[in-house]
Amino acid sequence: MLELHTTFPTAALTAGQVEDLRLAVSKMHGAERRAFQAEMTLKYCQGQARQAETLFGWGRHTVEVGLAEKRTGIICLGAQSAFAGSQRWEERYPEVTAVLRHVAESHAQQDPSFRTALAYPRLTAKEALKQLRERGVAEEQLPSPSAMAQILNRMGYRLRKVVKAKPQKKFRKPMSFSPRSRRKIDMPNPTRSTG
Repeated sequence: MLELHTTFPTAALTAGQVEDLRLAVSKMHGAERRAFQAEMTLKYCQGQARQAETLFGWGRHTVEVGLAEKRTGIICLGAQSAFAGSQRWEERYPEVTAVLRHVAESHAQQDPSFRTALAYPRLTAKEALKQLRERGVAEEQLPSPSAMAQILNRMGYRLRKVVKAKPQKKFRKPMSFSPRSRRKIDMPNPTRSTG
C-alpha cells in the first residue's frame, strides 16, 4: 500500500501559532504585510502561495505579490496609495510657499531665554494672509485663515506666547518690633530632665 506524504507542514505549527501569525498580519499594512507573508510562506509552506492560503487564510494573490517583491527587490505600489489624496498647499504652490517662508522668517524673534536656536514668529494666520496679498499673491492661491494656521504649524512656525518678565514680589522689610523679625532664643526643652 502506498503512503501519501504531503509537504504541508501542519505538524510544524500549532493552532495557536497560526492564530498568532494571523493576528500579526492583521496589524500590518502594504509592503510590510506582504513581506511578512512572503517570509512565513517560504518558512512554513515551501514558497507555495496556495498552501499559505489554506494554512493561514491569506489571499494567495497577495502572497504571490509578496514573494515577487522579495525575489526582485522591487516594491509594488497600488494606484490607490500612489495617487490618492490631494496635494498639500505647500506642494501645489511652491513659489507662494517660498514667499510665506520669507515673511515668517522676517517676523521671527529669538527665544527669550537664549537656550535654544529656535526662533518664534510673531505672525498670525490673518497677518500672514495680509502680507501675502500685499506681495501680489493671487487670491485663488491663498488658503483660508484656519488652513493658513495649519500650514504655518507644518512649516514649523508655531505661534507661541512670549513669556513676559515677571516682577519680583515685594517683601516687607522686617521691623524690629515684629514677632517675625525677633530671633528665637534657644529655650531649654521642658521634656528633658537636667538632673
